[in-house]
Amino acid sequence: MKKISDHNLTLKNKKILLRVDFNVPIKDGSITETSRIEKIIPTIKLLIEKEAKIIIISHVGRPKGKVVKEMSLEPISKKLASLLNKNILFNNKKLNENTVSEVNKIPNGSIMMLENIRFNAGEELNDKEFAKKLSNLGDLYVNDAFSVSHRSHASVDAITKYMPSYYGIQIAEEINALTKITSDIKKPVTLIIGGSKISTKINIFFNLIKNIDNIIVVGAMANNFIYYKGFEIGKSMVERDSKEIFKKIYLEAKKYRCNIIIPEDFLVSKNYDGEASSKNIDMVEKDEIILDIGPKTIQAINNKIDDSNTVMWNGPAGYFENKNFAIGTNSIAKKISKNTSEKSLISILGGGDTISAINNSKLSLSFTHLSTAGGAFLEYLEGKDLPGLSVLK
Repeated sequence: MKKISDHNLTLKNKKILLRVDFNVPIKDGSITETSRIEKIIPTIKLLIEKEAKIIIISHVGRPKGKVVKEMSLEPISKKLASLLNKNILFNNKKLNENTVSEVNKIPNGSIMMLENIRFNAGEELNDKEFAKKLSNLGDLYVNDAFSVSHRSHASVDAITKYMPSYYGIQIAEEINALTKITSDIKKPVTLIIGGSKISTKINIFFNLIKNIDNIIVVGAMANNFIYYKGFEIGKSMVERDSKEIFKKIYLEAKKYRCNIIIPEDFLVSKNYDGEASSKNIDMVEKDEIILDIGPKTIQAINNKIDDSNTVMWNGPAGYFENKNFAIGTNSIAKKISKNTSEKSLISILGGGDTISAINNSKLSLSFTHLSTAGGAFLEYLEGKDLPGLSVLK
């Protein structure tokens, strides 16, 4: 794999297509968490110093090949400009025949951000013709989006077939950290996993069961396990047609002696902005929403962290945006941090929502490694070869 930070690489007057992941939370047009933007700044500054012309490619959300005004990258362009204290040209059109001439006009050391790449249907299809059109915009391609490198998309995968391709500083740091940690991994290993959908992480689940001692399921994902066990979950998020998946999960867990731990109590409310009420697993009512784990579950998780030498965590424990339901997430964060500092626990945390929750807590915490990647982070820990990295080898 070739690094863009190679000192012998001449980039002056070169047009660099820089693929990043600026898929950050936006509420009412304002960015609420900037970790993914901040992580890419060293690569951008390097390219500016080398007098390259920088064309930034990114996405927000899943517009499915259509223009969705609320998923525009314009607010992100403005935020990046303020962080860099530098003007950024924003190209607010979908990729078209005029984009090449517009890119050619930018001077050395300047930045242009393209509109959401997923507004183009060819992106998620990994379409070769679309990738070829994209490659016509630049001289070199740089992938510095570890968090989307598990996706076979045109701006991550197919584009590398049409132009010299490199990886950026953030990917280098991510790989170095995860490689070192995974080579030193110590059992027992516990995975704490949240998120909203089991279907998006089912393969990860089955692969990690084989190598992990404990899987603790929290957040909206836990609702699926609770529903499968036959308990009332009220108005909580759930995937109701997944019975066979959970049956197989428990059979695999038994086969590989992996403990699956689900919450035994919760904090609930009748709406997302409400006050919290504590309920045991068998006491949730039909008009209530499960929004956090309860005190018994927190204690059980703390005990399991104490019994572990390695903890991996992906996905908050509750609806942390409301401080009434951030208690579980903050408690887990504090316990992992304490054991990392005092007991040499290897702690690996990943995912935009996880990082957002930790930053939102304003707590002073210490972990072995923090990754802004979610799915890519888990798949890398599985030992999978990520498509976006494979094509750079």
